[in-house]
Amino acid sequence: MDLWQLHIFCKVTELKSFSKAGKAIHLSQPTVSSHIKYLEEHFGCRLIDRLSKEAVPTKAGELLYEYARKLIALRDEAETAMSEFHGNIRGSLVIGGSTIPGVHILPQIIGAFVRIYPDVTISLIIGDTEKTISDILSGVLELGIVGAETRTKGILQEKLIEDEMQLIVPATHKWARKKNIDLRKLSEEPFIVRESGSGTLKSVRDSLTRAGYSIDALKIIAEMGSTQAVIQGIKNNVGISVLSTIAVSEDLKAGTLKALAIKKLNLRRCFYLTRHKYRTLSPLCQIFMDFIKKELLKSEGCKE
Repeated sequence: MDLWQLHIFCKVTELKSFSKAGKAIHLSQPTVSSHIKYLEEHFGCRLIDRLSKEAVPTKAGELLYEYARKLIALRDEAETAMSEFHGNIRGSLVIGGSTIPGVHILPQIIGAFVRIYPDVTISLIIGDTEKTISDILSGVLELGIVGAETRTKGILQEKLIEDEMQLIVPATHKWARKKNIDLRKLSEEPFIVRESGSGTLKSVRDSLTRAGYSIDALKIIAEMGSTQAVIQGIKNNVGISVLSTIAVSEDLKAGTLKALAIKKLNLRRCFYLTRHKYRTLSPLCQIFMDFIKKELLKSEGCKE
């Protein structure tokens, strides 16, 4: 048994797939299977069950996974400590972001970080808030930034910066020249929402609830799986929607879309630095997290 085999075992457990684990660490599926078989022979028990289309750890596998994670984290800590001793920071890090921070915020921060630490490789996985949190819990991601607060057990969140959402309409819409509209008028127009699990959808729903309205009162015409899809839907007159002004900044500058405030509706939200509550961060992840705070908290931050 060696750390590399334990690393492969952890990837299979986290991704619930031999083939996905192989792709993630650039090995063929038969090679991954042979390493898992060796571990099972070494410990004298089955570690992974193939159930339907998923690879699921047995009770023995769950026990080994906990120790394997600790051993790998200790290895990463040792490597980072030695690199720091020599004046170098090196290694790889997998982080996640929901759509807005993943597309519009994190790439700039990653760029600034790797310019300072050129021997670091960062992989960014973009998904909705729910998926990002799920991947943090499963160990696929060490860290993420999402656009909604969660009460999920085992998740620790820290407010970073504030985001402003507004009603977004095409430049040809009858409200395009207005600065704001009455909340009650929202139900008159076809409305596009993000998919279930999206932080944007959760924020819109929560804002409406606080104002005494229900999202069910809107004339929802379509549900779309990405912010870009919603933007294209608005441009093609499918409907209007509430989106982050960060996501539509270029279109607002170009004049193809217009942003309006909605009276009596507070559409400000926060982005949250999100990680596992009980899992120790690798030294590299801790350095990157501190860097994120330094970069983002240069702005006003997120008000309570």
